[in-house]
Amino acid sequence: MLKRTEGIVLRSFPFGEADLIVTYLTRDYGLMKLFAKSPRKTKSRFGSSLEPLTYATISFLGKEEASLPRLTQSDIIRPFQSLRNDFRCFLRVSELLDVTIRFLPEREPNAEAFSLLLHTLLRLSSDCANDLYYLYHKVRLLEISGFSPRFDTCGNCGLPINTVAPSPGASHSFFLSHGAVICGRCSGGDGGVVRLSDGTVRFYKSLIGWNPARIHRMRAHESLLSGVRDAIDSHIAHILGRSGTLKKGEFIHHHSLDRRG
Repeated sequence: MLKRTEGIVLRSFPFGEADLIVTYLTRDYGLMKLFAKSPRKTKSRFGSSLEPLTYATISFLGKEEASLPRLTQSDIIRPFQSLRNDFRCFLRVSELLDVTIRFLPEREPNAEAFSLLLHTLLRLSSDCANDLYYLYHKVRLLEISGFSPRFDTCGNCGLPINTVAPSPGASHSFFLSHGAVICGRCSGGDGGVVRLSDGTVRFYKSLIGWNPARIHRMRAHESLLSGVRDAIDSHIAHILGRSGTLKKGEFIHHHSLDRRG
């Protein structure tokens, strides 16, 4: 059965001499992989529509149980070429694509995740140096996928973490093993700990409630940005079973192979 939807290319891998396996985040079917026949033989419009970040209307053929449906058509809506041309921007955006692939299950419709990614790319295409866009995207994706960290209640007893009247220099211990802050009344967990200031916790709670259309008007002190960013990146890395930060270079390497192919 032929199906049609909108999709954003997250990743593509060479398959054989001329074919590609393309990973999309689609509006109607969620995360899925499609088989593209011979797009690497010629520099056709079909082949260019399979570049990472490309937003397109796509058609694919395959039964519901098919492990790899065949991509039959791809019409570009927006290529986001400027993000690919700027290596620094592409390096940062690639981390968002990597997290999307790793946190969303395949073939589960998720219109909210699709809308988040599309709107993030639209904003970054005109302001790719704005750190708030990247941080907001990660925070919202974790929320959408059900992996949000808990900064407002204790991961052991469930009581609220008091940030209403903090003492000077107060900080909270975010335990990666719990994915939550552990209050002073409870014992901590195993593994890494990230220290969070009261200001950082309040900034995170404010951030998740922001209107994304107004982020370009927002300003945040670097200490607050770095505090939330360190906690979120450490949380993501722990969930994925890694040490250190996400391997952005690994993602870029795959795309470099695709382009040379």
